[in-house]
Amino acid sequence: MQMRYYHQTRANRLKMKFRKLLLYLLLSSFLQGCISDDASIELNDDILGLIVFKSELKDPSSNLQSWKEDDNSPCSWKFIQCNPINGRVSHVSLDGLGLSGKIGTRGLRKLQHLKVLSLSHNDFTGNINPELGLIASLERLNFSHNSLSGQIPPSLLNLNMMNMKFLDLSNNLLSGPVPYQLFENCASLRYLSLAGNILQGPIGKIFNYCSSLNTLNLSNNHFSGDLDFASGYGIWSLKRLRTLDLSHNLFSGSIPQGVAALHYLKELLLQGNKFSGPLPADIGFCPHLTTLDLSNNLFTGQLPVSLRLLNSMIFISVSNNTLTGDIPHWIGNISTLEFLDFSNNHLTGSLPSSLFNCKKLSVIRLRGNSLNGNIPEGLFDLGLEEIDLSENGFMGSIPPGSSSSSSSTLFQTLCILDLSSNNLVGDIPAEMGLFANLRYLNLSSNHLRSRIPPELGYFHSLIHLDLRNNALYGSIPQEVCESRSLGILQLDGNSLTGPIPQVIRNCTSLYLLSLSHNHLSGSIPKSISNLNKLKILKLEFNELSGEIPQELGKLASLLAVNVSYNRLIGRLPVGGVFPTLDQSSLQGNLGICSPLLKGPCKMNVPKPLVLDPDAYNSNQMDGHIHSHSFSSNHHHMFFSVSAIVAIIAAILIAGGVLVISLLNVSTRRRLTFVETTLESMCSSSSRSVNLAAGKVILFDSRSSSLDCSIDPETLLEKAAEVGEGVFGTVYKVSFGTQGRMLAVKKLVTSDIIQYPEDFEREVRVLGKARHPNLISLEGYYWTPQLKLLVSDYAPNGSLQAKLHERLPSTPPLSWTNRFKVILGTAKGLAHLHHSFRPPIIHYNLKPSNILLDDNYNPRISDFGLARLLTRLDKHVMSNRFQSALGYVAPELTCQSLRVNEKCDIYGFGVLILELVTGRRPVEYGEDNVVILSEHVRVLLEEGNVLDCVDPSMGDYPEDEVLPVLKLALVCTCHIPSSRPSMAEVVQILQVIKTPLPQRMEVF
Repeated sequence: MQMRYYHQTRANRLKMKFRKLLLYLLLSSFLQGCISDDASIELNDDILGLIVFKSELKDPSSNLQSWKEDDNSPCSWKFIQCNPINGRVSHVSLDGLGLSGKIGTRGLRKLQHLKVLSLSHNDFTGNINPELGLIASLERLNFSHNSLSGQIPPSLLNLNMMNMKFLDLSNNLLSGPVPYQLFENCASLRYLSLAGNILQGPIGKIFNYCSSLNTLNLSNNHFSGDLDFASGYGIWSLKRLRTLDLSHNLFSGSIPQGVAALHYLKELLLQGNKFSGPLPADIGFCPHLTTLDLSNNLFTGQLPVSLRLLNSMIFISVSNNTLTGDIPHWIGNISTLEFLDFSNNHLTGSLPSSLFNCKKLSVIRLRGNSLNGNIPEGLFDLGLEEIDLSENGFMGSIPPGSSSSSSSTLFQTLCILDLSSNNLVGDIPAEMGLFANLRYLNLSSNHLRSRIPPELGYFHSLIHLDLRNNALYGSIPQEVCESRSLGILQLDGNSLTGPIPQVIRNCTSLYLLSLSHNHLSGSIPKSISNLNKLKILKLEFNELSGEIPQELGKLASLLAVNVSYNRLIGRLPVGGVFPTLDQSSLQGNLGICSPLLKGPCKMNVPKPLVLDPDAYNSNQMDGHIHSHSFSSNHHHMFFSVSAIVAIIAAILIAGGVLVISLLNVSTRRRLTFVETTLESMCSSSSRSVNLAAGKVILFDSRSSSLDCSIDPETLLEKAAEVGEGVFGTVYKVSFGTQGRMLAVKKLVTSDIIQYPEDFEREVRVLGKARHPNLISLEGYYWTPQLKLLVSDYAPNGSLQAKLHERLPSTPPLSWTNRFKVILGTAKGLAHLHHSFRPPIIHYNLKPSNILLDDNYNPRISDFGLARLLTRLDKHVMSNRFQSALGYVAPELTCQSLRVNEKCDIYGFGVLILELVTGRRPVEYGEDNVVILSEHVRVLLEEGNVLDCVDPSMGDYPEDEVLPVLKLALVCTCHIPSSRPSMAEVVQILQVIKTPLPQRMEVF
C-alpha cells in the first residue's frame, strides 16, 4: 500500500509539474510582445522548450536525465550544443538513443536559434508535424531511420525556412507522392534524401528550384515514370549535383543524351529500375564521375565509347542488362578503376590484355556472358581480391600464377575465384596453393583432368571448395582438411577413387560434404561423426561398402543424407536424421535394413541368411532352386504376362512421381542451408541494439489510436487461437478502445532472427508491402523470448475452408468467384515480385494462406516470412513440405538453383488447378498416388481436359476455363525459364476475362 501511494503521489507531482510548464509556455507566448527581449528570459525559453520536448518522448534508457528544469543553462546538457556568442541552443542531436513516441513541436518552437535537429536511428512514429516549418533558423533536419508514416507535409519547407541546407527523411514509412509545393523554396538546399520509404508517382519537375543541390537520394521507393531529358528541367537542371541516386525504383524509358549537363557529377546510381534502350552516349563527358551503377535494368546495345574519357572512374557496374559487343580495349585507359562488373549480359569476344593496365583493379565480375578464348596469363598477378569469370566459354588451361618472390604479396589478396561453367581443360595448377587468403574457390563444370593437388589443402582461410563435374581422378588428398576453416567441400561428378580419407575428421568446420557420383570405395569412415557442424552428407552413386557407422546417428545438426546406389548393408543408425530418411536416399544398395526398401536386408554377422533367389537378379543362386521356381510359375507367366507388365509399369511410374515429391523435402533444406551458409561467409556486420525491446511497434498512422503499452503475454491469454502454421500460431485479438480486430502471429523462436535490428529491418520491408490483395503487416513486437507480427484480420476464412472444408449446407464456389480468387491472387503476387528490389518471395503459397472477404476478393497472408529465419532447419523444412505438399517446384531438387519468383509461379499454377478441379494437389489411393498437375496434363494431351473440372460449381464458360487450365500447366512447367512472370500472368488472365469477340488469341 505504501509503495502504491508513493507511486501515485509521484505521478501526481509529475502531472502538476508538466501543467506548470505548459502554463508557463502559454503565458510566455502571450506576453512575448509585452516585455523586452531579455537574455535570461530567452535562456529560460530554451530550457522550457527542451523540457516540454522531453516530456513528450519516451526515453527507456534515461539518456536525457541530465535535462533538468532547475538548471540555469541547457548548454551543459548531454546532446546539446549552444552558440558560444549568444549562449542559445543551436544543436539538438539525439541520434540512436532508442527514443520513441511522436515528434512534438510545442517545445521545439521555443528554440528560436536552433540550427540542427537530428533524431535519426530512433523509434519515432506518427506523421511529420507540418509546424516544424515554423522553426525559421533550422539548417539541418535529420529524421532518418525511424518509423514515421503518412505523407510529407507540403509546408515542411515553407517561406520561413530560407536557410535549410540538409534534409534527411530516409528509411521511414512515408508514403504517397512528393508534394510539388514542398520544394518551391529550396534554393539553399544542398543535401536531400528520401530513400527507403514507400513514396510513389513521377518526380517530374519537382526539384526545379533546388539549384544548389549536391546530393539527391530517392532510392528504394516506388517512384515511376520517365526522366525527361529534353525539357532541361527537373533533375537534369541541377547543375551542381555531385551524387544522384535513383536506384531501386520503377523508373522506365530511355536515357538519351543529356547526362553531360551534370558536369560536376561524381556518383550516378540508377540500378534496379526499368530503364531501357542504349546507354547515354555522352556519359563519358562527366569528367568527375567516379561511381557508375546501371545494373539490373533493360539497357541494350554496346558500351558507349565516351566511357574511355572517365579518368577518375573507380566503380562501374552494368550487370544484369542485355548489352552486346566485345569488352572494348580502351577499358585499360581507365587506370583508376577498382571495381568492374559486366556480369549477366550478352558480351562476346575475348578478355582484352589491356585490362592489365588497370593496376588498381580489385574486383572483376564477368559471369554469365558469351566470352571465349583463353584466360590471359598474368591475370592472377594483378593483385585482385575477386575474379568471377563463370558461365562463359573460356577455353584452354588455368594459367599458373607467377611464383617469383616479387609477386608473393599479390597472392595474399585474392579471396574469391570462380571459373565454373566454362570449357577449361588440363590440370589444376599446384601454384594455386599459394593463394593463402582464398576463401571461395569454384572450378566446377569444366573439363579439368588431373589429380586434386594436395597444395589446395594449404589454404588457411578457404571456406568453400567446389570442384564438381570435371574429370578429376585419383584419391582425395590427405591434405584436404589442412584448412580447419573449410565449410563446404563439393567433389561430385568426377572419377575419384579410393577410400574417403580418415583425416576428414579434421574438417571440423564442414557444413556440407558432397562426394557423390564418383568411384569411391571402402567403408564410410566413423571419423565423420566428429564433424559436429555437418548438415548435408551426399555420398550417392559410389562403390562404398559395409555398414553405415552407428556413430553418425549422434550428429544432431545433420539435416540431409543420401547414400543411395552404393554397396552398403546393415542397419541404419538409430538416432539423428536417419530414421526419417526417404527411399530415394537409400535405394540401390545391397542390403540396407529399412522398411522403405523392398530388397533383402544383409547384416555383417557370421550366421548365413537365406535370400529371395530372384532378388537383384542374382546369378549365383543354386540352379536347382532357380529351375524349380521357374517351372512352378511357368503357367502363370504365360497366362498373365501382359497384366504383369502393365502393373509393373504403373508401379514404377507412381513410385517415380512419389520419389520426386519426397525428394523435395530433403533437397529444399539442403538448398536453403547452402544459400544461407554462403551469405554468412561473405558478409559480416557489427550489431548494436537500438530497438526498444518489449514494445508493440505499429507502422500505420491508422493504428495510432491503439494501445501499444499492453502486455502481449496477457493479451495472448485472452486471445482466440485461429490457426497454426510452419512459422507459428495465429491468434485473433481485439486492440484498442474501439475493439479493432487484428491477427497476431506468435512466431517460433528457435530459428527466428535473434538480433533486433536485423529483425526490424526485415519486418519493415514486409510492412511496406501494401496492396488490396495482400494482408498488410501492421506492426510487430520483439523480445529475445517472444516475437509477434501484427496484421489485419480477415473474418471470412481462407480459401482452404471454402474449397475443401465447407459444410454441406454451404454452397460451393462459383466459377465467377473462383476466377476472382485467381486474378486477385495473381495481382498480389505480382506486386510482391515486381514492386520490390530484391523481390519478396512468398515461399509458402497454399490455399490456407489465401484469405477471402465477403465478396470473395483474395488477400494473401504469410508472405516473405522466410526472410525472418536464420536458417531453415529440419523441423521447419519438414513442416513446410508436409503442409504444402504438391506446391513445391521440382527444380528445388537441384542444389545449384535458388528459391526465386519462379518457385512462387509454380505454386500459383498448382493453386489454379486446385480451384478449377476442386481436388487437392496430391491425392493418395489404396495403390497409387495422383499428382494433380500431371493428371491434368495427361487429360489435356488426350483432349479430355474439361473432364477434370469440379462438377460442384455448376455451369461454367468453357472459353474461360480451358485457357485458365492451359495457363496453369504453363505455370507448372518443369523448366523454370518457361514459366511466365506474374506480371505476364495478370495480363493473360485479364485477356481471358474480356468478352470473347474482343479477346486476343492467348494460347
